[in-house]
Amino acid sequence: MDTSIEQIIKELTPQVVASVVRRFHDFAAAEDAVQEASIAALIEWPKTGLPDSPRAWVTRVAYRRMTDQIRSDSARRHREEAVAQDARLEASYKPGLESLGDSSEQDDTLLLLFMCCHPALTRASAIALTLRAVGGLTTTEIAHAFLVPEKTMAQRISRAKQTIKNSGIPFDIPGAEERAERLRSVLHILYLIFNEGYTSSHGAKLQRADLSHEAIRLARIVHQLQPNDTEATGLLALILLTDARRNARSGPNGELIPLAEQDRTVWDRDRISEGIALLSATLPKGSVGPYQLQAAIAALHDEAECVEDTDWPQILVLYGLLRRMSDSPMVALNHAIAVAMVHGPAKGLQILDSLLAEGSLEVNHRLDATRAHLLELAGQHTEAIGLYRSAAGKTASLPERTYLLTQAARLAGGQC
Repeated sequence: MDTSIEQIIKELTPQVVASVVRRFHDFAAAEDAVQEASIAALIEWPKTGLPDSPRAWVTRVAYRRMTDQIRSDSARRHREEAVAQDARLEASYKPGLESLGDSSEQDDTLLLLFMCCHPALTRASAIALTLRAVGGLTTTEIAHAFLVPEKTMAQRISRAKQTIKNSGIPFDIPGAEERAERLRSVLHILYLIFNEGYTSSHGAKLQRADLSHEAIRLARIVHQLQPNDTEATGLLALILLTDARRNARSGPNGELIPLAEQDRTVWDRDRISEGIALLSATLPKGSVGPYQLQAAIAALHDEAECVEDTDWPQILVLYGLLRRMSDSPMVALNHAIAVAMVHGPAKGLQILDSLLAEGSLEVNHRLDATRAHLLELAGQHTEAIGLYRSAAGKTASLPERTYLLTQAARLAGGQC
């Protein structure tokens, strides 16, 4: 199979789903129709070549599938009138969010993102559904982001689709007031999509640049739509400041390079400058939220010319503020690292012990990996070796597993 064709179809999918949903108002059926159209493209295009407009080709086939389905179901004949009405309006109606101005192809992905944050869904269900439809993440990847078993997440996504169908509320373009209410969920979704791209939860590659770049693109559009929203600005600043380190995170063979060992001369200084400018512009406005605090932490890392120059006391203060705003176990984990860097590994381990007792990160490898690192700093190498190996067994990311096993082997070799 031509990987370039597969990539084109993958990039087109959320845009086409948005178009089909907008016209037919049925999310589950639209997903099925676009999947069938994508399969047809995978079969046809290698033989005939790419059409002049791949998106128009897939959209046309998906429309046809939807129309055939509607016409074949006598119990839903009333929908034909709605389809006909949509068709009559198509020439005068330019799809997209009203405030986007230009309804270009690139905007349809953001449109679908806002549509997926449906009022009938809980925030968690809306986020899970959108990560699947917009981010293209697998159920396994989404489950990892939510720290729940894969089966649980599959059921959650299935229930979300059924809830929308049963609600009677159209799966349609939200108005301005409703968009504002959905914005928090939209920002969280973009944050999760970026994180999965920055550190892939499974597979042979450490990073998935396609996901990170898509999150950045959409975050830019959200920022343009909501320039006065401090958290929309904070999120864009955060992911730019984090993405700036991308090129230094992997070695020539794709191996993981931790922050302390990265070559900072290859960090993207343009991204850092842009992120800091955004952060400097939004912090004085007040209403400081979690994304702005995380962006400030990222900025302190990026501004340090070497690891020894990192302002850990200030980072610790910011994590303290962040913990007051968020009950996220990952925030607590990072707070423990900052505590260890300022007050010594024993203090950090005390926080990790409380997280271990809570059990919220039991299946996540990062707790064991962090405990191993702090135990190593404390000179407790035997315990660190066991936890490095335990963490390696819990991650589905090959580069992370290799790195953790390498750390265990290094310490074990030092004991010989």
